[in-house]
Amino acid sequence: MSTPKPTEINLHQMSRILEITFDDSEKFNYSCEYLRCFSPSAEVQGHGPGEEVLQVGKEFVNIDKIEPIGNYAVCLHFNDGHNTGIYSWETLYKLGKNMDENWSNYLKRLEEAGHKRAEKPG
Repeated sequence: MSTPKPTEINLHQMSRILEITFDDSEKFNYSCEYLRCFSPSAEVQGHGPGEEVLQVGKEFVNIDKIEPIGNYAVCLHFNDGHNTGIYSWETLYKLGKNMDENWSNYLKRLEEAGHKRAEKPG
């Protein structure tokens, strides 16, 4: 079975939500923070298992630009300067399907590292 492909991608900058509808009718609303913290880049994922870098202070990050990469991915340009992650359709689909579990694990890792998420800018 092939990976579902997006039929619609909408960035809502005011709410910092990237909405993607896939051709299997799945629809995901990703916060920009979530996408930034789970960037597939080596800067975030490291170069192997166990080398992931915990992202902190990304509560208010936004996406400035979505750059198509062929017909298989996008590069998201975040307003904190991060733009090295190539988000394949498969990666985005998995991030959507596993969002609740991923986010819960992220919040647990933040807490274990002694970080608290900011509730408001500034």
